Amino acid sequence: MAQEREKLHGCTCLAIRQAARHVTQFYDQFLAQAGLRTTQYSVLANLRRHGPTTINALAAHLVMDRTTLGRNILPLQRQGLIATEKDETDRRSKKLRLSDEGLARLRASGKLWSQAQAQFEATFGGKRTADLHVLLRGVTASNLAATPDRSAI
Repeated sequence: MAQEREKLHGCTCLAIRQAARHVTQFYDQFLAQAGLRTTQYSVLANLRRHGPTTINALAAHLVMDRTTLGRNILPLQRQGLIATEKDETDRRSKKLRLSDEGLARLRASGKLWSQAQAQFEATFGGKRTADLHVLLRGVTASNLAATPDRSAI
């Protein structure tokens, strides 16, 4: 049964990852002019949207593993685009915030991001792009819990 599905549809995970890498490389070409990668732009944009936040909360917003996010944040901190501050409600915790320089870089790269968006929509189609957003939000919101069938091993 699983082999029949594989022949009909292929691996869903592989298809999504290939599409994600393809689109990321496309956006990276635009954002390179501002010295950012797509993942870095997303971090900065989320910090602007949500304000100072903990790394755990930011990871949840980005649907990203905390360790991976930590590796992505380091260059942004070194460049002075992100700063850390003490959490007023929990002194043991730190919050990440967008620095003034980070906000300026985000604003400069926003125009490049908009160009990428427009070109993607022009190539893929406005309706298909909107439909894709709905589908992908549905995937992200779905409750995918791993329950492997141990008898298959």
